[in-house]
Amino acid sequence: QVQLVESGGGLVQAGGSLRLSCVASGIAFSINAMGWYRQAPGKQELVAGISSGGSTNYADSVKGRFTISRDNVKNTLYLQMNSLKPDDTAVYYCNSGPPFGGRYPWGQGTQVTVSS
Repeated sequence: QVQLVESGGGLVQAGGSLRLSCVASGIAFSINAMGWYRQAPGKQELVAGISSGGSTNYADSVKGRFTISRDNVKNTLYLQMNSLKPDDTAVYYCNSGPPFGGRYPWGQGTQVTVSS
């Protein structure tokens, strides 16, 4: 059974940092490209992706502020978020990354709220 469990969200002031985690089970994590996605009212986007080999890509809106990484031993995906802005407020989800993004059932996500 595939399960993606996100954690680490919270309420933070603008300029602050958070580290999100996603533990994956039921998938061949190490050979999957993975990604972090976020959903806010009227907007959904791929925030960052990481290939099985560790190559990364980022949305322009988060470049230089967010860092995606993975631990294939722990089957865990991470997103380090620095210099947070109110526009980063959203529910963050992990799933398979491009080119076959969103292949798996979505988890519950983790809420990130950035106050100004």
